[in-house]
Amino acid sequence: MDTTTAEIDTLLDGLEAGDDALPGEEAGAMPAAPRRNIPQMMRRIPVTLTLEVGSAKVSLQDLIDIQPSSVVELDSLAGEPLVIKVNGTAIGHAEVVLVGENHGLRVIDLDGLDLDSFTQ
Repeated sequence: MDTTTAEIDTLLDGLEAGDDALPGEEAGAMPAAPRRNIPQMMRRIPVTLTLEVGSAKVSLQDLIDIQPSSVVELDSLAGEPLVIKVNGTAIGHAEVVLVGENHGLRVIDLDGLDLDSFTQ
């Protein structure tokens, strides 16, 4: 994702003003999460957000045998929520959505995200 700090600040300011709709959604479709009072300096710390589809344990021989047309079965069921990770730590679950021509994620839950611990 190539979002600039200014774009993120603009989005955060929009949320502070009560605009809880995501791009492409109707306003008021979902109640806004409570705004967390994270110090301004901390808001600029970059993190890597990933969506994990699943995993598979394979033997070294199976890895060697993988070809461009190979299929590797993952440990997740089709249609179940995917794991959201921040810097490798699971924080919740989401589903894949289309945002224009790009993939996006729709958050289902944020069980492992505790931003309140950063506030005073």
